[in-house]
Amino acid sequence: DAVAVRSYLAALARDHGRRSQGRALSALRTFFRWACRVGEVTANPAQRVRTPKVPQLLPRHLRPGEIEALLAAPAGDEPMALRDRAILELLYATGLRVAELVGLDWRDLEIKERVLRTVGKGGKERMVPFGRPAQAALRAWRGGWTALRERHPAGGKGPDEPLFVNLRGERLTDRSVRRILDRYVDATATAAGVHPHTLRHTFATHLLEGGADLRAIQELLGHSSLSTTQRYTHVDIERLQSVYRDAHPRARRSTARKGSEPV
Repeated sequence: DAVAVRSYLAALARDHGRRSQGRALSALRTFFRWACRVGEVTANPAQRVRTPKVPQLLPRHLRPGEIEALLAAPAGDEPMALRDRAILELLYATGLRVAELVGLDWRDLEIKERVLRTVGKGGKERMVPFGRPAQAALRAWRGGWTALRERHPAGGKGPDEPLFVNLRGERLTDRSVRRILDRYVDATATAAGVHPHTLRHTFATHLLEGGADLRAIQELLGHSSLSTTQRYTHVDIERLQSVYRDAHPRARRSTARKGSEPV
């Protein structure tokens, strides 16, 4: 019954977070829905149990100095350094999800026009522009990519070939991109907890701080709902409050009169 389901969630709470509890409850609801359909039970005891509320955390993003240091970290003209520089530049320039990044083929890019085509969640296709630094990094990587694939001719031919490959000439995986980023985060002493999605958050936050329209950011990120994009406004509000506290005379603690008493 529902009491047993709640007791189960309470037991999970000792060692698992609220997201994990929510997934377990969802699995129970689905199981008992099936059991009702085949006649094993008459009611779904998990249906009326409330899903544990997940705290709404602000997305982590990098400051301009941090992102510049990270983008400059891949040094040298070796193919892997050229590849890593192109990966970091493109992630920050486009806000792509890491799965979208590793799924790109050369045919998906119009380097001269500085735009790419990607397929996001739900099979939705969108066009995303990128800037000149990413364009230059991609052009440099094209030379390294050609040299690498000549040594390891794997995969398809021509425009159907993957944009980012490993040392064996095979398409790069999500996990590989995360390891690459971890290496440069350590090298630049950037705060821990930075992952590919952090660059997506940074992309959106810097656009918003630069005055971009929220609807345009939604389109660039490929969000189906504007409410998903709106969480970046909270990050911007934090920045505005910080500026206010530092700049407004009535917000500065140092301006308070010494010895003043409350009335």
